[in-house]
Amino acid sequence: MNLEEAKLQFIQSWGILAGQWGINRTMAQVHALLLVAAKPLSTDDIMASLSISRGNANMNIRELMDWKLIDKSIVAGDRKEYFAAEKDIWKVVTHIMYQRKKRELDPMLKVLNQISDVEGDPKDADIMAFTSMVKDIQKFAGQADKTLDTIIKAEENWFWGSFMKLFKG
Repeated sequence: MNLEEAKLQFIQSWGILAGQWGINRTMAQVHALLLVAAKPLSTDDIMASLSISRGNANMNIRELMDWKLIDKSIVAGDRKEYFAAEKDIWKVVTHIMYQRKKRELDPMLKVLNQISDVEGDPKDADIMAFTSMVKDIQKFAGQADKTLDTIIKAEENWFWGSFMKLFKG
């Protein structure tokens, strides 16, 4: 397989994978393109490589910048804006975890807190079943929240050292 075929397969696969995480496929493809690019790319470069419109490219670039997965860069003597992906995979993963936590887990925890106190007879079987399940989900989600916070704030070397200790002990 030549380099261009390999890049195309990576971009397509990254888009499909991200789609399964609930992330826009085109956003993931723009990210993948910038991940494997040797140098920053302009919006025109991105549009041409992925066959997407300027509006689609701009919207996904802004979103990737909001996620802190890409940065704008300046090329001396050129008025175009160029974009480069964060290449440190640890940072990429922690930025994605942070965004997923903020967009999915945090709202779920808020809802669970709102619905955990149900009016009525606490001995009623329906109320007991509901509150028991909500508390179990709350407990699990709370632990997931703490774990994600720890990973997001952790340094890569500390994380891998701690992770490996789990398997040695």
